[in-house]
Amino acid sequence: MKMTSYRFAGAIVAAVLLAGQGPALSQGKKEQPAAPAGASGVMQTATASVDGFRSAKFGMTEAEVKGIIAKEFNLKPDAIKEQPNAGERTKALLIKVPDLLQGGGTAEVSYVFGYQSKKLIQVSVSWSKATDDKMTPEQLFSNSSVLRSHFLSEGFKPESIATNMPLNNGLLMFRGSDAKDRTTMMLLQGTFSQGENNQRILTPTALMLFYIADAKTPDIYRLPPGSF
Repeated sequence: MKMTSYRFAGAIVAAVLLAGQGPALSQGKKEQPAAPAGASGVMQTATASVDGFRSAKFGMTEAEVKGIIAKEFNLKPDAIKEQPNAGERTKALLIKVPDLLQGGGTAEVSYVFGYQSKKLIQVSVSWSKATDDKMTPEQLFSNSSVLRSHFLSEGFKPESIATNMPLNNGLLMFRGSDAKDRTTMMLLQGTFSQGENNQRILTPTALMLFYIADAKTPDIYRLPPGSF
């Protein structure tokens, strides 16, 4: 089972926070405009709590998460791949899950364990040709739209919510934080082309979803001050 390299969201979050909020971009000729930041179209009654992904909670050990994976997805131990990140000195458990999002194709789920704590600090989910060779740009955009609508109704802090923020390699489809500043972030990555009336058209190649325990000071390796 081919696995893609996992990515830690810390650097990505920093880039997103520094990016200016630009005009919403079109993802295709016939797509409807995205909802403005913070708008859900329904009355919010929930309060978001980003404590992990499904039954895997931040702060769990590797052994605990392996048990969760086996139970939740009915996977045998040899279906769980381990992957270190030499630069950040973290470690990830990677699995492939068909229809994690109903009708959304096969996704890769990555559980990342911190450098010092060795506990779960991030879960990421990705969809692309690398995770499912039948994946199409239309499916990626559909997945992102379904998830964005869901997140906009979850009760994230209004001042933390951003949607449709243009980035160099795609769109920040959603970013929001809960009361403890734990973050959910979704990126629709792809290539841009020029459309009518100078409109930039995004052709999606990957959808990345992150659940992050601490986006500002993640538990990754850093050189000690003054060492170089």
